[in-house]
Amino acid sequence: MLAQLQTSGAVHWLGRQLFNREDPAAFFDPLLERIDPLLTRQTIRARVISVTDETPDTKTFVLEPAGRWQGFRAGQHIALTLEINGVRRTRTFSLSGTPAQWRQNGTIAVTVKRIQGGQVTGWMHECLEPGATLSVSDAFGDFDIPDVAEPAIYIVGGSGITPVLSHLETMAADGYRAPVTLLYYVRTHQDIIARDRLEALAQHWPALALKIFTTEEAGSDQRLNDHQLNQVPGLNARRCFLCGPEGLMDLAGDLLHRRNIPEDRIHCTRFSAPTVELDGDNLGGQVQFAKSGKQTESLGDASILDIAEASGLSPKHGCRMGICHQCSCRKTSGTVVNRLTGKTSGQGEETIQLCVSVPAGAVSIDL
Repeated sequence: MLAQLQTSGAVHWLGRQLFNREDPAAFFDPLLERIDPLLTRQTIRARVISVTDETPDTKTFVLEPAGRWQGFRAGQHIALTLEINGVRRTRTFSLSGTPAQWRQNGTIAVTVKRIQGGQVTGWMHECLEPGATLSVSDAFGDFDIPDVAEPAIYIVGGSGITPVLSHLETMAADGYRAPVTLLYYVRTHQDIIARDRLEALAQHWPALALKIFTTEEAGSDQRLNDHQLNQVPGLNARRCFLCGPEGLMDLAGDLLHRRNIPEDRIHCTRFSAPTVELDGDNLGGQVQFAKSGKQTESLGDASILDIAEASGLSPKHGCRMGICHQCSCRKTSGTVVNRLTGKTSGQGEETIQLCVSVPAGAVSIDL
């Protein structure tokens, strides 16, 4: 019904007359928000169904997205937008449930570790309760299960287990028969996330070898090393999946590369995107936002997304680290530097990601 209304010329005319807006959702959403937030059209909303403690600093939130949400593949992420003290804040989280769960009962799950001093994770742990609603993005990311079953190893630290849980439970349900080894590193035994789910997988799925290591318990420092990797049968022929803190990821990548495992057989999903050191002396400049008519000067390595927001604009964005591409926008002139790669763009028109693009001189953005 609403979709029909949105395509109605009369409704568009009414919207222009009453609200000076072309999109009917802009004037229907406040009403729909009061009836049922999941009916709103400008963003996809989800309702919190349950909250479960996993560890002293980790909770799992089960969400029910609006029916028009498109679903996901195991290993993908979503961006959640929450209104905290009147300010909308967006953060990216891995989906810890399975696509089968979503297909069966329409729910998804994110498992969130509270970051010390973190505005969003702290608020979620303290204030986000069943019945509340928030906005969810489409799923994104390519941390995918192999198309054809082949031996695999997962090297995972802390809350990096969340997308891997989705992988393993999906693989088990699909009868993945090739051997799979999970090396899971936590500070102490009380920091093991989803311990019951992991142990159930190891008990009922013969392909899985589960090994949990603690790195900060008294008398125990079981950090990743060559000896542990030597215990994994046929390691060099396995597809490798890494997820966790940067230190563990860097160490794992180094150890695997020394074994001459090809780069294209090592798959990573990171908590934050790696960046390169930029030469701040050559960055910054005049930034013109053509559609809005705003213009400002930037200094240093501020991203165009940060500059736009500081100018009072609200461009669409998701992860803020160059992964989801939701902030992709047209640069019509000028040069930017990609802070992930350090590469400088051309002078002409091209699509850039606002969150990782830094002006290098005068730039015009179609925003």
